[in-house]
Amino acid sequence: MGSLIEVNGLCKTYVVNKISNNVLRNIDLHLQEGEFVTVMGPSGSGKSTLLYTVSGMDRATAGEIVFMGKSYTQMKDKEMAKIRLVSMGFIFQQMYMMKKLCILDNILLPGFHAQLKDRKSVREEAEVLMRRLGIMEIAEHKVGEVSGGQLQRACLCRAMINHPRVLFADEPTGALNSKAAGEVIRELVGINREGTAIMMVTHSARVAAASDKVIYLIDGHIEGEMALGKLQDEADLTQRERQINRWLMEQGW
Repeated sequence: MGSLIEVNGLCKTYVVNKISNNVLRNIDLHLQEGEFVTVMGPSGSGKSTLLYTVSGMDRATAGEIVFMGKSYTQMKDKEMAKIRLVSMGFIFQQMYMMKKLCILDNILLPGFHAQLKDRKSVREEAEVLMRRLGIMEIAEHKVGEVSGGQLQRACLCRAMINHPRVLFADEPTGALNSKAAGEVIRELVGINREGTAIMMVTHSARVAAASDKVIYLIDGHIEGEMALGKLQDEADLTQRERQINRWLMEQGW
């Protein structure tokens, strides 16, 4: 596998009332093509900031991030926005969707905006994704008329509508019950097996057990990494979860 994203010496500092807060400090990491990486750590360790900075949603204070061979420092905001639209997908704990639109129209929006295909083809792609994730029956429903699990699967459809190279997920199961969380993780594993790289933030060892590697972040720097390899089957999840919990305890979790 080749390197999809290279991060070298990444620092992120926020200044509030003339007081500097160094949220990320000298982060080095590589995300390979088709790799599934989870970022864990205590609240306030910088996990979400790392995700947003690596994805270009937020600009780094120092250091370099290279995506598909091109440095973010060489990109203007418009080019960066195009890359996020076409080559990256995003899902969050808070399932941001336009409440005035039905579920299908929300999924279609980034596909129409990207203009990679004609509208008929984008709609067909959206319907394929919705059938795959078992939510075709809610296509015409409004956001407030569906369950949290259905809504997160719809968000996943929206994130995948342009076939991104990498999916960024910030606590994607944080607002779901265990059954719905398991369904979302199964879909993430399936998407990853088809070649999409994933970088995910979570507090859950169970969720992290589906990934290839866990990065432990504390006080804005990487304290350790744990390689797991590809998940073989769901029966393997429990053993991997135990491994992660033991390792996190060793890290001082």
